[in-house]
Amino acid sequence: METLESELTCPICLELFEDPLLLPCAHSLCFNCAHRILVSHCSTSKPLESISAFQCPTCRYVITLNHRGLEGLKRNVTLQNIIDRFQKASLSGPNSPTESRRLQPQRPYTAAISGTIAGTIGGGGGTSGSSARGSPATSSHSHSHANHANHANHTNHTNANHSPALVSKMDPRITCQFCEQDPPREAVKTCVTCEVSYCDRCLRATHPNKKPFTSHRLVEPVPDTHIRGLTCLEHENEKVNMYCLVDDQLICALCKLVGRHRDHQVSSLTERFDKLKQTLENNLTNLVKRNSELENQMAKLIQICQQVEVNTAMHEAKLVEECDELVEIIRQRKQVIAVKIKESKVMKLRKLAQQIANCRQCLERSSALITQAEQSLKENDHARFLQTARNVAERVAMATASSQVLIPDVNLNEAFDNFALDFSREKKILEALDYLTAPTPPSIRDELCTASHDTITVHWTSEDEFSVTSYELQYTIYTGQTNFISLYNSADSWMIVPNIKQNHYTVHGLQSGTRYIFFVKAINQAGSRNSEPARLKTNSQPFKLDPKTAHKKLRLSNDCLTMEKDESSLKKSHTPERFSGTGSYGAAGNVFIDSGGHYWEVLLGASTWYAIGVAYKSAPKNEWSGKNSSSWVFSRCNNNFMVRHDGKEMLVEASLQLRRLGVLLDYDNNSLTFYDAMNSQHIHTFEVSFLLPVVPTFMIWNKSVMILSGLPVPDFVDGVASDLQEQQQQQMGLCRQESPYLTGMKTCH
Repeated sequence: METLESELTCPICLELFEDPLLLPCAHSLCFNCAHRILVSHCSTSKPLESISAFQCPTCRYVITLNHRGLEGLKRNVTLQNIIDRFQKASLSGPNSPTESRRLQPQRPYTAAISGTIAGTIGGGGGTSGSSARGSPATSSHSHSHANHANHANHTNHTNANHSPALVSKMDPRITCQFCEQDPPREAVKTCVTCEVSYCDRCLRATHPNKKPFTSHRLVEPVPDTHIRGLTCLEHENEKVNMYCLVDDQLICALCKLVGRHRDHQVSSLTERFDKLKQTLENNLTNLVKRNSELENQMAKLIQICQQVEVNTAMHEAKLVEECDELVEIIRQRKQVIAVKIKESKVMKLRKLAQQIANCRQCLERSSALITQAEQSLKENDHARFLQTARNVAERVAMATASSQVLIPDVNLNEAFDNFALDFSREKKILEALDYLTAPTPPSIRDELCTASHDTITVHWTSEDEFSVTSYELQYTIYTGQTNFISLYNSADSWMIVPNIKQNHYTVHGLQSGTRYIFFVKAINQAGSRNSEPARLKTNSQPFKLDPKTAHKKLRLSNDCLTMEKDESSLKKSHTPERFSGTGSYGAAGNVFIDSGGHYWEVLLGASTWYAIGVAYKSAPKNEWSGKNSSSWVFSRCNNNFMVRHDGKEMLVEASLQLRRLGVLLDYDNNSLTFYDAMNSQHIHTFEVSFLLPVVPTFMIWNKSVMILSGLPVPDFVDGVASDLQEQQQQQMGLCRQESPYLTGMKTCH
């Protein structure tokens, strides 16, 4: 029955067909709905009779009208009879198909978009939908019918079909909107179709038990603002029942059929409702979560504020305590210094009193002698003068001669001139009293740092060196991670050297040819601060040529850094690691490398036939390097330069004046690169997934070569590596081509 009802629904008004017209395309349409379509095509200067065609809303077929207009189309009498029988069957009870359809979840007061309209929107056909709005004809005649025959059926009818959104408690303020008396009676039902609330008498008078009122939806009384749906802004009295996704607005069916939204993508209100509701619910959930986080954050901030208050009081008390202690120390020192001054005063005055007493005695004796001498000088009798003055003259002479002894020393120090009080330094210290803050971050001086193959000496400076109690050095292997904060937080990988008192430190036991990250932490009682990270690298592993691996027709220098081709056969003991066989004039280094990045250079001199590279220990010694899967070499054969691995060779470009070959082995990043060290040019890079430790290998067929190992990686290597990385990224999207290595290439003999 539900399927049957959907087939009997008009695609425009979404109600059961009323006075249906049979269109030439075999679809049907309400007469009033067809008339509304024609009206929508009219303009103020164009009469309705001038419209000679319109499109079928279901299949878009163009319907041509004759001079009679819509009256010239046939009535679909059969469809009208089917609708009449269907409406009679729908009155059988609350479990009728119509009532079952109404019990399905739907948005209140909004017409559900039918399958017909959806098919029209998407380009398909068919009709489906549910009635949620009366046609204009129905609404206009809804208040002029006779009394209701069976109001009990309406009561059961509406109790079964109202949706939860429309259910509301009886509100005594909701009155009948159809009553002519004053005041109006209390409403008992609200007709959703008519959008009017009725009392029992008016309901019986306006809704008899006959079509079209049997399809009206009656619910418990609700406020008028709850039942009136939104109307279209462009088509008067048309309720919105679609949503335009292009313009993001509500539209009616006419907007889609004949309006400016005809070519726009639209959605049903239910679909848009569900989607927007889901979005709103998700956003609301996020907002609630954010509010919860903000509440937690605010609680933490309040807790911090409280802690600030507590800490402030504590620090204020500590400040008073510390200042009181300083004042007490100053008071005690004042007393001590005052006692010292008094004691010094007493001692000095005692000495001065003794000296004054001595001076007084000397003065008294001298005065008596002067008086006696003056009396002798008054004697005029020569004999008497000689008799008395001789003794006096001797005493005066003795007193004059001993005057330096008799006169006491005058000590100028007794006047406290050298007893100074200078508190200028202490005053500056007191003036600088303040909170002790964490020291400023130290700065690592890259230009002063040095490295060997297994050590790095780090130098740093600090602006407030005197406030630093100690330094702490932290370092770890640099893995290429650019987020230093995340790297720093991974504390398990960091080595720490604590309690450093100097501004430098040498770290021992590092991996050769490896880049490290260093931090320096300055520490005092107030806290600590870290320096900016510094990337420092140990030098490459130094090595020499291993005489036990050298071919018997090669001669090595005493320092094992130079090898020269010597045709004279020398008697050398055969060992498994020695290069042997005709033409395999090679030697290997005395180290095996299994980690880090290592750089060495080879001085080629006048040699025009050589092969330089690396190999596993298991690589055959009786054939050329690069002829097997265990070795990788760069080779020159007269005027041809090539790289070789696993018996495959590829020509590369290099200068004929190549005299200094740079070799960079980055074991951790699986690459072996050759450079023209003189011209700072890249020659070739092997991408190798090393499985075993490798050893440097050298082969020559004429002249001599010299190796320089343990070198730092040159600056130009980093620039070349960056350029190569950019080139590799540009080639990522290209199809993989055939291997450039040449097989069967003619080689030198």
